[in-house]
Amino acid sequence: MTHRYDDIINLPHHVSQKHAPMARADRAAQFSPFAALTGLDAALRETARLTDQRITLDEYEQAALDETLQTVRDALTKKEHPTVEVCYFVPDTRKAGGAYCTVTGVVKKMAELEGLLIMADGTEVPMGEISVLELHG
Repeated sequence: MTHRYDDIINLPHHVSQKHAPMARADRAAQFSPFAALTGLDAALRETARLTDQRITLDEYEQAALDETLQTVRDALTKKEHPTVEVCYFVPDTRKAGGAYCTVTGVVKKMAELEGLLIMADGTEVPMGEISVLELHG
């Protein structure tokens, strides 16, 4: 039984007498501009990056938070600037979820129209994203 390439299958590999063999790194480099999976590494890193899910406060937790916000509001109307520790959710811009940040500092003001709690260091905390607010001293 004969096959189509039986006449050449066992011949030795041709080696040019004029040209030196190309280095493996150079051979690989000539094909790199045509990489079919450009950006795959970045996409895999983004997919592997973990995010937290937003916690929904129950009615008791929300009532306690509202009470603490009112206490801060009352202090600010008396020209007092309370020190607080606030934990709030920062939504991720690229994928579902986000991260929780905790800030401790002096409250400068509450921007009610914008829904922001503004700290003395300039940090702006969206009041709708606050999950924990504790008064200190």
